[in-house]
Amino acid sequence: MCCQRPFGNQRGCPKPGGPQAILQADLYGTVLVLEIFGNIIAEGGSALMTGSQSAFRLEPLSLEQIQALAMTPTEALLNLPFIQEIDDSLRAYQIFKRGNALRVQAEAVRWGERGARVNCISPGIIFTPLALDELNSETRGEFYRNMLASIPARRGGTPDEVAVLAALMMNSSYLTGSDFLIDGGATAQFWYGET
Repeated sequence: MCCQRPFGNQRGCPKPGGPQAILQADLYGTVLVLEIFGNIIAEGGSALMTGSQSAFRLEPLSLEQIQALAMTPTEALLNLPFIQEIDDSLRAYQIFKRGNALRVQAEAVRWGERGARVNCISPGIIFTPLALDELNSETRGEFYRNMLASIPARRGGTPDEVAVLAALMMNSSYLTGSDFLIDGGATAQFWYGET
């Protein structure tokens, strides 16, 4: 049974629809997965949820917003006023990914009572088929190529590099409630690099 083995929610798929569709499928869906599996996960179990470097580019949220994303009951989450006001797909995606990481922190406490762990991994551009499609697209390819050329690592990541970090996170009994950024320094470049 999957709750006795490591599992994760590695989606890696495009997000059709507008901002509320993103929040409904992804933020609500992730919180529901954490809630359900948190009720049945076996002692010693471990889960790894997927975040994104995009969450680290969101402006700081208020303490009230942070606590709401982390603790609001699942069925009330999409009714939060600041969630209902989102009308931009990028912001919806950033909020969803930030919400994933915050929810993982909060759920780590509950999961710990069962002797289980949950973490979040936040990749940057990883050379998956979806990323390669984006890199080669006429609409966004140049943006991504320029970003990769400017980051400290000077390249995108590989699935194997993410897998090494994921294996550490899944197997280390001391890691729980953590969100690890693996983006080749793209977030550092975004905030502290030359423009």
